[in-house]
Amino acid sequence: MNEKISVAAAAVRRTWARPWAHRLRIWAAVLAVSLLGVFVGTMLFAQSQIAVGPFRADMSISPSIKGGTEVDIPPLGSLHLDSHDGPIHLKVDLGALDQERTEALIDDPTAISAAGQSAVDDVTKGVLQLGLRAMGAAIVCALILSALIFRNIRRVAAAGILALVVTGGSLALAVGTIRPDSVSEPRYEGLLVNAPAVVGDARRIADNYGRYSDQLQQLVSNVSRIYTTVSALPVFDPAGNTTRLLHVSDLHLNPSSWGVIETVIKQWDIDAVVDTGDIVDWGSGAETSYVSAIGQLGVPYIYVRGNHDSLAIQAAVARQKNAKVLDDSMVTVNGLTIAGIGDPEFTPDKSENPPGNADDLGSSPMLASGEKLATTIRESKTKVGMAMVHDPAMAPPLSGVVPLVLAGHLHKREVRMLAAPALEASPSAAPTPVPSPSATTQAPMETRLMVQGSTGGAGLRGLEDDEPTPLMMSVLYFDENQALKAYDDIQLGGTGEQNVTMQRKVIGTEPEPTTNPSVFSGVTPAIRPNNPPPSR
Repeated sequence: MNEKISVAAAAVRRTWARPWAHRLRIWAAVLAVSLLGVFVGTMLFAQSQIAVGPFRADMSISPSIKGGTEVDIPPLGSLHLDSHDGPIHLKVDLGALDQERTEALIDDPTAISAAGQSAVDDVTKGVLQLGLRAMGAAIVCALILSALIFRNIRRVAAAGILALVVTGGSLALAVGTIRPDSVSEPRYEGLLVNAPAVVGDARRIADNYGRYSDQLQQLVSNVSRIYTTVSALPVFDPAGNTTRLLHVSDLHLNPSSWGVIETVIKQWDIDAVVDTGDIVDWGSGAETSYVSAIGQLGVPYIYVRGNHDSLAIQAAVARQKNAKVLDDSMVTVNGLTIAGIGDPEFTPDKSENPPGNADDLGSSPMLASGEKLATTIRESKTKVGMAMVHDPAMAPPLSGVVPLVLAGHLHKREVRMLAAPALEASPSAAPTPVPSPSATTQAPMETRLMVQGSTGGAGLRGLEDDEPTPLMMSVLYFDENQALKAYDDIQLGGTGEQNVTMQRKVIGTEPEPTTNPSVFSGVTPAIRPNNPPPSR
């Protein structure tokens, strides 16, 4: 055995001593030194400062796997844009304010518009200069390091060429993967009270700012106004035909939820709050005092009963002066008609075993309740823009009946398109009449299901896991035609945590998958005759 090991070691030494192996080691060392020079040069010198409106913006490039852009706006927070792919990350810091430029904006009301119009050119020029600076710094650092290590002209030149290829290729990849539409869906991190001011108005972004340059101009203009007026209030006034709803769910007796809800109502200029149930834990009479905070919110509060809410709790909500309880009924807010129905079950002990077949409309109380609301909507003479239920298992019968269904219950956020309802057929059914040539064919309505997380962090139940359940809520933006244009998903860290994040989604910017309704309590929109449900 020792002889074999000795022979193998001798073979390795002979191979390692060959000329081609020596050259390979040298070129590997040159590559490593070149990459080290690129990294050091980029981190130390790939920085520049440009004037954008009243700001002295600090821009920098750093190595990254995911790429993207970060815009820091202290003390408001930061915007994270999925603007491009790696291997470089662009950071823009708008923290430095030029006093002379700021005073000029205050003295001249038209200066803000001018600053916004020139913002794109300023940023584009700054990014170009920063890219050239990063490339030059990387090459110079690679040359210096290789000269100190190798003291060989050929190897120094090779290190410089490799640095040029690496930096040039990285910049080319970033330019080639630019996603201008990423500005329409920024992810906000920072102080909650400033989020609307930083991100802007969803209606205007959705309808008017399809181009990257226009959105960037408005973004810089908005931030400029915040600083010049020394105010944390939202910059945009909501359009006259925009309706803003705050979707909350599953408060579960968390008293801190009311303060967060009130803050969002004020900062987003909310028209009404919609609550998809489980406002308390046990439905007891002692919990009725919890809902009295509804009357202090100052906006309509639209509510459907959850499986933890008793009829006594529902009555307590109805007694609030600004509350409207929906139980197979409808209400209209700013021209938006909302239908809703309460959960057919009362299971405060968290039991989840409904009687009957969950797939059968005749025996499933969830499907039967959803079908009852669907019938009410079909028979309504008023166009209904949105439906509210508590459990997503109630939603399948509403597919194709209403464009949007809100739900809760799951304590996690999901947004999906409901599967189209199956057409029931019968052997004895009369043949379908053939439409006349003059008849118009209307495309079937698609239904989006939006399941909200727990706005109360699931109450005390949120402390059962190792990590606290985050508090979740969403701001929904509707146009004058009752169409959902965009929504802001807001998430706050659970008990003991202080982080706040917000994600904007603009409807129509990316395809949404059609869900298999079986993920929601194993139900399907309809069961075809003579076709048994799939085995589980």
